Amino acid sequence: MLSNVKISVQPLHLIKRYRIIAKTNFLVYTEQTAFMRKSFTLLCLLLFFAGGLYAQSSYQIKGNVIDTAANARLMNSSVSILRAKDSTLYKFTRTAADGSFSLPNLQQGKYILLVTYPKYADYVDFFNLDSGRKEIDFKRINMTLKAKLLADVIIRGANAITIKGDTTEFNAASFKVDANAKVEDLIRQFPGIQVDKDGKITAQGQTVSKVLVDGEEFFGDDPTLVTKNLRADMVDKVQLFDKTSDQAAFTGVDDGEKAKTLNIKLKEDKKQGYFGKLDGGAGTGDFYQAQGMFNYFKGKKKFSAYGTIGNTGQTGLGWEDSNKYGAGSGNMEFTDDGGIMIFGGGGDDFEGWDGRYNGQGIPLARTGGLHFDNKWNEDKETINANYKLGSLSVRGNRNNITQNNLPDRVLNTTSDENFDNRIFRQKADAKYTLKLDSMSSLTVQADGMVKNSDSESDNFATSFNGSTLLNNNSRKLSSSGNEKQFGANLLFTKRFKKKGRTMSVNLSERISQTESNGFLNSLSNFYEENGDIDSVATINQNKVGLIKSNVFNSNLTYTEPITKSVSLVLNYGLNLNNGTSDRRSFNQGVGGAYNVLDSVFSNNFELNQTANQVGANINYNKKKTILSFGTRVTDVKFEQTDLFTNRAYNRNFTNWNPQARFTYKMSSQKSFRLNYQGNNTQPSINQIQPIRENTDPLNQVLGNPDLEPSFTNSFSGGYNSYKVLGNEYINFYGGYSFTIDPIVQNTVTNDKGASTFQSFNLRGENNSNFYGGGYVGKKLKKLDLDIGFNAYINGNTFFNMTNNALNRTRSYSYSGNLSFSQYKPKKYNFRLEAGPQYNTSQSSLQPEINNNGWSANGNASFRVYLPGKVELGSDASYNYRARTQSFNEDFERILINANLTKKFFKQENLSLVLSGNDLLNQNVGFDRRASNNLIIQNSYTTIRRYFLFSVIWDFNKMGGK
Repeated sequence: MLSNVKISVQPLHLIKRYRIIAKTNFLVYTEQTAFMRKSFTLLCLLLFFAGGLYAQSSYQIKGNVIDTAANARLMNSSVSILRAKDSTLYKFTRTAADGSFSLPNLQQGKYILLVTYPKYADYVDFFNLDSGRKEIDFKRINMTLKAKLLADVIIRGANAITIKGDTTEFNAASFKVDANAKVEDLIRQFPGIQVDKDGKITAQGQTVSKVLVDGEEFFGDDPTLVTKNLRADMVDKVQLFDKTSDQAAFTGVDDGEKAKTLNIKLKEDKKQGYFGKLDGGAGTGDFYQAQGMFNYFKGKKKFSAYGTIGNTGQTGLGWEDSNKYGAGSGNMEFTDDGGIMIFGGGGDDFEGWDGRYNGQGIPLARTGGLHFDNKWNEDKETINANYKLGSLSVRGNRNNITQNNLPDRVLNTTSDENFDNRIFRQKADAKYTLKLDSMSSLTVQADGMVKNSDSESDNFATSFNGSTLLNNNSRKLSSSGNEKQFGANLLFTKRFKKKGRTMSVNLSERISQTESNGFLNSLSNFYEENGDIDSVATINQNKVGLIKSNVFNSNLTYTEPITKSVSLVLNYGLNLNNGTSDRRSFNQGVGGAYNVLDSVFSNNFELNQTANQVGANINYNKKKTILSFGTRVTDVKFEQTDLFTNRAYNRNFTNWNPQARFTYKMSSQKSFRLNYQGNNTQPSINQIQPIRENTDPLNQVLGNPDLEPSFTNSFSGGYNSYKVLGNEYINFYGGYSFTIDPIVQNTVTNDKGASTFQSFNLRGENNSNFYGGGYVGKKLKKLDLDIGFNAYINGNTFFNMTNNALNRTRSYSYSGNLSFSQYKPKKYNFRLEAGPQYNTSQSSLQPEINNNGWSANGNASFRVYLPGKVELGSDASYNYRARTQSFNEDFERILINANLTKKFFKQENLSLVLSGNDLLNQNVGFDRRASNNLIIQNSYTTIRRYFLFSVIWDFNKMGGK
């Protein structure tokens, strides 16, 4: 069996014609042609006889080569001795008829034993011959067929890495970490894995989006809650794999959904006790932060709690925290499968802030959470539950400069905005799984969310035609919102006796309600060419809204094997959506009360939608080839009624979504893939029949009931290769898409600078987009240095109408960067990456005006371990954007952060940290971009230089400590 394969490897650098790739404690085997084997054997014999002419000695080795599974002795197996220092050949022989071998007259030294036999995995081990060991008997060397190892390669010796099919498993005991180190310090040492300064993990060139603990989600959606807080000495093994969707994992039919995932397997003796940390600090400029985490494990039970507070820009414990508060888009729109959804919260200026901190403004964040999971009844029942709460407030200022290229003129608009946004959210979820028997299971999930938000903003904008003033607008918005959501999901899966035959039923329902209340005050002045005021428009309204939605989805999937390698997947789904959207605007009446309904900017819609979806997919999976193709067809009946006017709007349509995927796996770590997907894009409700809004009186949306769906064809492909032993990874990818009858926008701007927007189908022209890139990474063994090179190109052609004239915008971007990194435990580590970028953007309406220009970006970080348990660390980023025809100034920024840490006690579990943020005080918020005929430059408030003094205490009482 595979457990009999004993392999312990030192670096190998063999003759080029014999392809062996290795790293300390790693194994890989490669296919060899008969010609290569014969050439290698002949060369080995020549070197053997040449080496035998000198340096006779009394040291020797012996053993027997067998296949235990087949109960066979492998005659004529190749047995080679390599010098460990440079992997050059020293001695060679073949096994006798009984599988035995003996190599006498060896010199004292360090060597590598290499045993090979056709169609078997190579056996590699290292050994020393010295005065204490003049003879080594390897006894029985058990060989394993490569066909078996394709599914499971086991590396023994220091047990550093195990490859099981598509899963790479790292043995934590084989990697040295500091006392009190966290999981992210451990995985930094794994080949092919990088962790940046914020904790973001990249494995084999792809971002790790999930981190599990013993196969279970830990707080659900934040990988760094695990890697930054779990202790490294608790870890037994770490598994890296591409997690498929639940449906694909159940049926065994690849649906193309993958998520790069790490699974942290804990030591059994570390599942008893508690651990955690407390971190608090205060500094200059009234900046402060604090966080704490507590974990209690007892067997298969896990309980965790955490809390954070601070105004330093960190909105939680991990790098993905910026999106933890948003919960919707505040609009009605068609989904990809033809359904129509009503969302609450956010969506336009009045609906308010969606709760995302994007680096603009000064934040104050408070977050906390609880987690519990358990398995019982012989692991037939499991539960995973989470509760999170958080509040975030952001104050700041932003300034925009917009250039609007019209056919006959160029408009320039400047705006200045002060904003103050606040949000508070609570969310709970739970999942219960019951294995009914060996063939079926039931999973029930439920989640709920309550969110309260408030936002205020003051905006002043001015528009010019050259030096001629066109208009100005001062606008004040305030709004508050309350949102509630509840969802439930039930999944039943059933396997039948016939292998590959499965059935699953998935039912889900989500209920949501959003209430909003706010005020709009706006004053717009329009000017004559001589500077006199032509007209004035004022708005003073109270706006209230109530949006309700009830969505039911169902899906029945049946898988039938046609042959051993071909299977058929059939599915049917029924989707029901019922909702209302009641938005009302009130003007001031007598006495100043807002009680006069403005019917023009008020509406009350009722929505009822039924969608039936059927799909079929053929999947072929044999040896190294996976091919699947099929389609989904969705019939949608949509009824919308304006309860104010009692006007009904009905729309029936059919969506067609063909798809095809091809994957060729040369090995478990090397594959090539091609994908195709086609989909209809139905016009949104806002494009067909917009809900009238006056929150931005200078920009109004008009509907077009004659809009038809567009169709997009998307092609993509890629190649990836990862060599564990050589720590080499290559990833090339690319894609192209084009949209037939695209839905584009016609923007009409009058002589006063006010604009209207209306969508239409563009006939005879296609919007298109392409991208391509590659990443190559490798470890330079002599320097123990990881290097990587990344190149990327993308381009697009998009059309729109400006003042009824067709405009084509072509944009291209070319970029590349080079990276270097090295990790030396208890000594130092560093990472450096930098590269240039060149962007082009040109509009056909104004070909003489473009936004072409160079830019450059770089990032660097290091940490040095000094005597006396002192550590010095720093990170820096560099950003440069050259001047263009649109923007006549260069932009350059260097951000440097640093920290000095002193650790105490034997376990180094108490730390004093002095840190500095933005030491050069250059963190000026800045961004600029081009879109169609618009060129926009933003500047905004952001966090600048401060110093912080922190105390960190790690506590641990696990496994009887």
